[in-house]
Amino acid sequence: MSAARGGAVRTLRVPGRHGYAAEFSPYLPGRLACATAQHYGIAGCGTLLILDQNESGLRLFRSLDWNDGLFDVTWSENNEHILVTCSGDGSLQLWDTARATGPLQVYKEHTQEVYSVDWSQTRCEQLVVSGSWDQTIKLWDPTVGKSLCTFRGHESVIYSTIWSPHIPGCFASASGDQTLRIWDVKTTGVRTVVPAHQAEILSCDWCKYNENLLVTGAVDCSLRGWDLRNVRQPVFELLGHTYAIRRVKFSPFHASVLASCSYDFTVRFWNFSKPDPLLETVEHHTEFTCGLDLSLQSPTQVADCAWDETIKIYDPLCLTMPA
Repeated sequence: MSAARGGAVRTLRVPGRHGYAAEFSPYLPGRLACATAQHYGIAGCGTLLILDQNESGLRLFRSLDWNDGLFDVTWSENNEHILVTCSGDGSLQLWDTARATGPLQVYKEHTQEVYSVDWSQTRCEQLVVSGSWDQTIKLWDPTVGKSLCTFRGHESVIYSTIWSPHIPGCFASASGDQTLRIWDVKTTGVRTVVPAHQAEILSCDWCKYNENLLVTGAVDCSLRGWDLRNVRQPVFELLGHTYAIRRVKFSPFHASVLASCSYDFTVRFWNFSKPDPLLETVEHHTEFTCGLDLSLQSPTQVADCAWDETIKIYDPLCLTMPA
């Protein structure tokens, strides 16, 4: 099934850059940030791409280079020009899109690749959390040059760190140790450990409508939903991907809709409340699909990026039709 059925696909080709993460701006409709790396992230530099949409497609607004591959990106929640990226050299970078120069600040404490970075979602705090292959999570105040604290407990690579959109000071992490963990900044300790899969977990996300519900995506090709009030069994399992699930995102507009992208080159849309939960499969990439986001401004718009050197924005058919 093609995404083009739901409307035109806007594509930007970025030669020599392999996409790792895509994030819509929470401020400017149609603005997208994409974290990329040379040579599939194994060697070479990275580039943060800022894109805008217009009638004819996607336009490159800004291209910002770093000397190592960039693996994730997050927008500031209090300044429309500010973003944070993370990279293979163990550092985080603070960028200002209004300036065509290097980062405003670099935070270098992790000792291995940083694979995940996220800016807090609740208004009472402006904090960034990062997850690394060094098995630690670090908490940052972007106005302070060093981390506020370090969270330890995972026994393998950390792939994903995501703030709760509901609970101040609470975030989730997913790891190669096959666990989903919930952490509390106030106690600097782990609140809940969920043995969520018998495989590496590459991604997790919080439901925007239920503070107790999370989803995990793993190398076992499955997505599983978890209710934090009882984590002995998943509340749903979604099967269909044929290779590892790289990223999963809940919809900002529909309580039971989520999207996932995979090393099987596809993006899939799901409604876990339906007896037949798979809504649509989008097959428009020719390599690992790593970055995925759903627009906060448009209920139908999705962005993704892949190792095929393309970034795409589109409206999948399943989001343009009534539920």
